[in-house]
Amino acid sequence: MRVPPDIHGRGAQSTAVPTRFGLATREADGDWLDAQGDIDGPAPKLRTTVTEEFPKTIMSFNTSPDIPFDRSLNAYRGCEHGCIYCYARPTHAYHDLSPGLDFETKLFAKPQAAALLRKTFAGRGYKVRPLAMGTNTDPYQPIEDRFRITRQVLELCLEVRHPVTITTKSARVLDDLDLLAELAKHNLTAVGISVTSLDPRLSGLLEPRASSPIKRLVALGKLVAAGIPAHVSVAPVIPAITDHFMEGILAEAGRHGVRSASWIMVRLPHEVAPLFREWLEVHFPDRASKVMGIIQDIRGGKDNDGQFHTRMKPQGVWPDLIRSRFGVACKRAGIEQVKLDLDCSQFTSPNLDGQLNLL
Repeated sequence: MRVPPDIHGRGAQSTAVPTRFGLATREADGDWLDAQGDIDGPAPKLRTTVTEEFPKTIMSFNTSPDIPFDRSLNAYRGCEHGCIYCYARPTHAYHDLSPGLDFETKLFAKPQAAALLRKTFAGRGYKVRPLAMGTNTDPYQPIEDRFRITRQVLELCLEVRHPVTITTKSARVLDDLDLLAELAKHNLTAVGISVTSLDPRLSGLLEPRASSPIKRLVALGKLVAAGIPAHVSVAPVIPAITDHFMEGILAEAGRHGVRSASWIMVRLPHEVAPLFREWLEVHFPDRASKVMGIIQDIRGGKDNDGQFHTRMKPQGVWPDLIRSRFGVACKRAGIEQVKLDLDCSQFTSPNLDGQLNLL
């Protein structure tokens, strides 16, 4: 396997064009690869590009039995965090882009998200349920510093008293501590931060542009101190790579005052599986076969189980062991698994174009 020389600081090791949609593929000749540096010089460094897009709607609804929310909003497509295991990577394939390096370098922003959401909230017969952010790509990835789309959405939710939840791997969530604290006063928000390991080097390989583990844990503590319900997700658990960090992550989260936690086993849908295999061969060739063997064992002999009701419930000895360890570790950390029901009764339909909404 030949690995491109210009992938430092990125999760994927190639562009990995998907075959599901019959897209054309290209393979470089080995002799040309050997001589490329002499002929063309060093390959140019990968740069992140952002394209603004203007969809007609912004909220997505689902009826999945496997997730605890029925609506979500994603301010961005693609994610610069570059987490190699990200289950959202295949969505780039729908746009003739690679779920590999394109997913983390060719990004899309939706600057009209808050305006579109306002129209949705003002729609006749709109029924309130918590809005989930960060369910596909991270709302606090680095380009949020520039676009501030997530903040605009939170401002709207505060204005109309609409409940909203955040899931992120970034300490940038603290940039909106003021809004989140005000939302929390009205029982309108909760924030989950996922922590994969306690080793900054490993995290740098797994999720190269996400916040370091210590920054995420500190962010959890600051959220708790501000009165914001905070949740730690040990996710994903990767057998023989990150599973041994579970107890330490929960202990640190407990010391920061976190009282809610969960874990999710790694999932490898569609193009994520070959990308993850490639990553293993590059960074952990000594245990690549072992890792994939365990993953296939808990997924019914396949790289992934995409079926409703079972896709989030791995089976076998490994998951049973993780569940047992997780329960014991939560008790030791003082994590009581506090359940939070956000208030949906305060919502007020927003004004449009400066006029009172009479719907």
